[in-house]
Amino acid sequence: MTDVDPRARAETSVDMAFWDRVVAADHALPADRRPADLAVELVELLGATDPHLRDDLGLGVLSTWVSRGVYDDLLPGLGDGLSDRLRAGLGEDGTWSVLRRSFSAAALAAVLERDNVRPRVAPETVLAWGDHGLAWLLAERDLRSHIPGAGRVQAVAHGADLIGALARSRHLGEGGLMVLLDTVADRLLAPAPAAFAGREEDRLAAATMALLHRDAVGLDVLEPWVERMAAGWSRAADPVPASVVNTVAYARALHLQLLLGTRPPSGVPADLYARPPAVRVDLLALLQAALRSSGPFAVRSAL
Repeated sequence: MTDVDPRARAETSVDMAFWDRVVAADHALPADRRPADLAVELVELLGATDPHLRDDLGLGVLSTWVSRGVYDDLLPGLGDGLSDRLRAGLGEDGTWSVLRRSFSAAALAAVLERDNVRPRVAPETVLAWGDHGLAWLLAERDLRSHIPGAGRVQAVAHGADLIGALARSRHLGEGGLMVLLDTVADRLLAPAPAAFAGREEDRLAAATMALLHRDAVGLDVLEPWVERMAAGWSRAADPVPASVVNTVAYARALHLQLLLGTRPPSGVPADLYARPPAVRVDLLALLQAALRSSGPFAVRSAL
């Protein structure tokens, strides 16, 4: 007889009724439990195979409490723990370990967003989290959008959320933002097992818009960046690789968000998005020119 899966043992030991009561009470902090102890349990739930435990309780409660300032005094330690969990099982593909990595990234993004609003974390700590997060995103092999029975995974989408939070950080200047752009391109252009199925391209585009709204990166950086992606799809032949499909989808999503505008994520100050990015018109022209080679029916020259 085989032993019971340790994940199953951990999940059956969770007092789900307790956490459901917390959610039902508008995430009110229980008076009889120490916030630090509750954080340990919530972080553990980020790797749960049950989507209710992981999404609604683990990530949902933890992110809400972080945004409300419950963990302001513990923010550096909480972020360190989440950053460390990005390495757990990294390199595996098709296993459960991706859930912990993906949802730890989403939670780390919430921690960074809190620090963006209420500074609590030293610059070197934020930059270390960024290094770990970007290294994880580029090394992640398990890019499934969903796992049957376990719900959404979306490592790329959660990585995009992390990039967006980093892009809004006061600790990243032009050099750091350029690294974020390169990471987006590197992730898109790397071989992919399948086309995006969870709107990852929209999340990556929204993260890029957060970066562009900083008005710290000029066309001298953006032009070769667009050209690099376009070179990947202009040479593609049938059957079109998934990485090319994803890169084109991202470029089209970014073009649309630049054209129509985008609203800030929940909890992000609206004034950061009050005006279009300074490069909007010029970057639209760059993307339009590049997208003319993205499909068989596009007009190859301006009308």
